Amino acid sequence: MTNPAFDTDAANLLEDLIARARRAGADAADALLVDAASLSLSTRLGKPEGIERSEGGDLGLRVFVGQQMAMVSSSDRSPNALAELVERAVAMARAVPPDPFCGIASPDQITRTWSELDLFDPEEPSADILIEGARRTEEAAMAINGVTNSEGADASWGRSQVTLVASNGFAGGYRVSRRSLSVSVLAGQDTDMQTDYAYHSTVYGSDLESPEQIGRRAGERVVAKLNPRKVKSQSVPVIFDPRLSGGLIGSLCGAISGSAIARGTSFLKDKLGQAIFAPGVTIVEDPHMQRGLRSKPFDAEGIANHRRDLIADGVLTTWLMDLRSARQLGLKTTGHAARGTGGPPSPSPTNIYMKPGTLSPQALMADIKDGLYLTSLMGQGVNGVTGDYSRGAAGFWIENGQIAYPVSEITIAGNLKDMFARLVPADDLEMRHGMDAPTIRIDGMTVAGT
Repeated sequence: MTNPAFDTDAANLLEDLIARARRAGADAADALLVDAASLSLSTRLGKPEGIERSEGGDLGLRVFVGQQMAMVSSSDRSPNALAELVERAVAMARAVPPDPFCGIASPDQITRTWSELDLFDPEEPSADILIEGARRTEEAAMAINGVTNSEGADASWGRSQVTLVASNGFAGGYRVSRRSLSVSVLAGQDTDMQTDYAYHSTVYGSDLESPEQIGRRAGERVVAKLNPRKVKSQSVPVIFDPRLSGGLIGSLCGAISGSAIARGTSFLKDKLGQAIFAPGVTIVEDPHMQRGLRSKPFDAEGIANHRRDLIADGVLTTWLMDLRSARQLGLKTTGHAARGTGGPPSPSPTNIYMKPGTLSPQALMADIKDGLYLTSLMGQGVNGVTGDYSRGAAGFWIENGQIAYPVSEITIAGNLKDMFARLVPADDLEMRHGMDAPTIRIDGMTVAGT
């Protein structure tokens, strides 16, 4: 039985490339090939503004001469180009300093079986279908009373075929696809102008929200932001809207990356096995989620990946490690390697979500006399070494447990250690982004205003 997710021609090409590298003097090698196609278009005020179609492939070859490593990439698959690619890679490897932690997996580390994750929608939409979806999305947003202009709507489709082969015997591949719709609109006039957006992205086109749902959500969001007020500086509870709460998980993942831990540049470097969240908080990673936006059947080094609790009942259970960072730490890889064709692997998470709590968002804010419901964040403002957190922000002020009025031109600040410890999740988890959390409450944050 054939596996449609495995491109035999691509695998044969990579196996030949690796064999050439071995003959040229490489002790080990691996190669990645990504073939992709995409179609995207935009409309504004009902008229098509741009359409782009792209197809192509990129190949990356990584070779090892002892403990010396080099990586080269190319989009040219002609025989002469591939011969030059191998020659250049081996010559570069011989010229670089040794790295005692580099190297591909041993044959007993690689996985040889994996699951089908339903990551590929065989239906390719036409340009007309995408144009119609973008038009309807923008139309629905503009129909909301108070919306005055549009920054445009976008619709896109894409697919990729990933093939990985290594000299340790690994050979695997998988296909992924994406469909998305988005729109950004404005409300207000003159100096009181607000903008907001809505989007949805899925593996299958049939799972995409309707254009009308997406458009209405964008229009309602931007109108709600009109006539914002400023607030005085104070320490209050902050409620993170689900659009933003996943970003806190992103900050956690950066802090538990094996690379950061090996360098000693993480504020969580001494916290493995300790409680860093409140009891009851659990954060799950599931690389095998069916139709998951970040799902993949194996990692970029051919290592098996699997579902795990990164945070179990508040306790940090693991680092995110590829082979190199695991060797630096004297541990085993956790199967978190990710890579493109132009660079070596590095640790990266897959689908991650925080399990929901027991309270509704309304109940979560019911006892807040004064607080902030956060809907927008600006700037980076996260120090991975210290955990200090400071971001420009906007949202809605909470008075006596209810949303009272929009606020803007404020900054929120805290430290992620304290924020994680005080975090309380609501019960409204939705899987939308590949890194998801429900509405979240964090007490004692500093809101800097007037």
